[in-house]
Amino acid sequence: MASNNSQNSTPQSIDDVLNLLSLWAGNFHRNTTKAFADLRPKDYIRLVIIIGAYCLLRPYLMKLGAKLQARGYEREDRAAQEEAEKTRLNGNDLRGTRIALPGIESDDEEDEDEAEASSWGRKAKLRQRKMIRKKLEEQEERLRSMQEEESDQDIADLLED
Repeated sequence: MASNNSQNSTPQSIDDVLNLLSLWAGNFHRNTTKAFADLRPKDYIRLVIIIGAYCLLRPYLMKLGAKLQARGYEREDRAAQEEAEKTRLNGNDLRGTRIALPGIESDDEEDEDEAEASSWGRKAKLRQRKMIRKKLEEQEERLRSMQEEESDQDIADLLED
């Protein structure tokens, strides 16, 4: 019986759907005609004033909304630009500092647990990190020597003149 009752609450056929739509159409027609049939002249005037005010003020409200939205977008853009300016690095920021590269920033790989050291591929990762550090140090040394040679050459050129 309970399953029969739950089946009755959902439409089972096209006739049930058509009956439901007919009921909705009847309710809509009755409610709209009843709403306007009982209006007094004062109510009609009030309705005309409300609709007219909406039609007149709508364009201005849309413009106001667009301005507020544009202001919000500008504020977000400025905040994003300020954040980008804070995080932007220039050459002077990088001089004399060491940049941490992912995967090679820890100096104490040898101090870690023996269990981790015996895990598969751990030793290869450590060798790779050491090789990358060595190559970076060689590159930094080469850049330093090139800068010293250039500065020495500039001084020599100035002294010759």
